Amino acid sequence: MRNEIEKLLEVMKEDYKKWSDRCADGDEHRAINTTMYENYCEGLEVTEGSRYWKITGTSGSGTSRSVKGFIAKAGDKKFLEGDMLKAAGWASPARNFARGNVLEGDLHGARWTGIG
Repeated sequence: MRNEIEKLLEVMKEDYKKWSDRCADGDEHRAINTTMYENYCEGLEVTEGSRYWKITGTSGSGTSRSVKGFIAKAGDKKFLEGDMLKAAGWASPARNFARGNVLEGDLHGARWTGIG
């Protein structure tokens, strides 16, 4: 599961890079974007809970942390193991529907802003 979550983090990092590159229009902006990209990548963390893996990170400026999403650790009556869930708050996911599944390679719901 950890390898699949790392793939998810890579997708999020690539999406951040694409988004920030659209804004760079000079050497000064590219340097700032590079710093923000590095901060974003270093700020992504995965924490194991009893029912979910929680993904947290910064926006790139490194000033505040937010929850990017949750990954179901084991299946229950509604979700399969590996289902990606949007964050409802700091401590819990939105349990309306899965946004993809890391074990199946379905990462379409992943953006740099989080799972959604």
